[in-house]
Amino acid sequence: MSVTAYRSSRVVLPGGVQEATVLVEGERIAEVVLGPRRVAAAIDFGDRVIGPGLVDCHVHVNEPGRTEWEGFDTATRAAAAGGVTALVDMPLNSLPVTTTAAALEQKKAASAGKCRVDVGFWGGVVPGNGAELGALAAGGVLGCKAFLVHSGIDEFPNTTAADLREAMPVLRDAGLPLLAHAELDLGAEVTSDDRRTYGRYLASRPAAWEDEAIKLLVELCRETRCPVHIVHLSSASSVPLLRAAKAEGLPITVETCPHYLCLQAESIPDGATFYKCAPPIRDAKNRDALWAALLEGVIDFVITDHSPCSPSLKLADSGDFEAAWGGIASLQLGLPAVWTEARRRGAGLAELFHWMSAAPAEFAGLSTRKGRIAAGLDADLVVLDPEEERLVSPEQLFFRHKVSPYLGQKLLGRVHATLLRGTCVYDGQVHPGAPRGIHLLHRGAPE
Repeated sequence: MSVTAYRSSRVVLPGGVQEATVLVEGERIAEVVLGPRRVAAAIDFGDRVIGPGLVDCHVHVNEPGRTEWEGFDTATRAAAAGGVTALVDMPLNSLPVTTTAAALEQKKAASAGKCRVDVGFWGGVVPGNGAELGALAAGGVLGCKAFLVHSGIDEFPNTTAADLREAMPVLRDAGLPLLAHAELDLGAEVTSDDRRTYGRYLASRPAAWEDEAIKLLVELCRETRCPVHIVHLSSASSVPLLRAAKAEGLPITVETCPHYLCLQAESIPDGATFYKCAPPIRDAKNRDALWAALLEGVIDFVITDHSPCSPSLKLADSGDFEAAWGGIASLQLGLPAVWTEARRRGAGLAELFHWMSAAPAEFAGLSTRKGRIAAGLDADLVVLDPEEERLVSPEQLFFRHKVSPYLGQKLLGRVHATLLRGTCVYDGQVHPGAPRGIHLLHRGAPE
């Protein structure tokens, strides 16, 4: 089998950013040659960065059932263009939701032959589906997600503490984590009647909703010893509790999103419903505290929570935040968005790829093949010019609907190429040819 070599003065390795040549044989990395030693016929990227492909383990693909919102073809094209070589699909907002073994089989069938990158699946925990969790685990889900507040769709109802006490031992015994949307509806004081104002929407989902939900989840984690993962943390006031839980040795992990790290409530215009998400984007002081928690390691990694819908739902009723669908479309833009802000705050490429490649791969059980540049792992590589700035425009985007708060923003860092298991899937355009992504990633070593 022939060997292809890729060289750069900046290769992001587990030990840091170094000059190196990555040797690829078939679908795997055969060897990493450190230093300036030349390898015959190496493809030289100069000082462009070679990093491990990103692992985005929080993506709403929505197929089957709501494919007009997004689908595996468009989502995985956007992933490839954004340097993402593995994504994990959430159990909603597809129809059926992935809360039964039968629904998981429909999800697998819907994704077959459409994936430009490798794909795994989360299952779901809803009231009454405790008997399905073992079958979901056997079917290959990487973990299961629950909502502690209304999910936005009636097909995926929220769980109570009693539901979670039933589900968590099953997940623990199967070696799977519980992923939790941590908000509890405690009511809120909303003083404005103008549903176009972002301040009104922000007040309607206060940080206390997250803080109380996380307090409950820490208690349930301590009680059951089931690994708990807090998805899309937006409330920095929960950081001390999470820091203490980790110091106690509880199996708790935490993610946040580019929109909480890069955007701020003060800059969101009234009627700009493309900023709506749940939990909401909070103020600049909160954003700074989330960055501090990420740099400290209380927050483990960053994912996009790409959650698109049709433009008519997102831009509903002339800027009515209450009526609009909540979710940020950003799958292709996570890397430059986070890098733009990270660099401004003094973080480097090693941290960036830890947050967006190595750590999410570890959490999802994919680290034996994804998330790092090392011999024996999948040859998933992204070639990035971290100094190149681009204005985000609709024609650059590959996800289905070109609606995003990042449109019109200048972001630092351009993806020039993405390799999936040794084959180029993006080089300025999504590489032509049949899709070749795996559509059922498993925990542990590749089969």
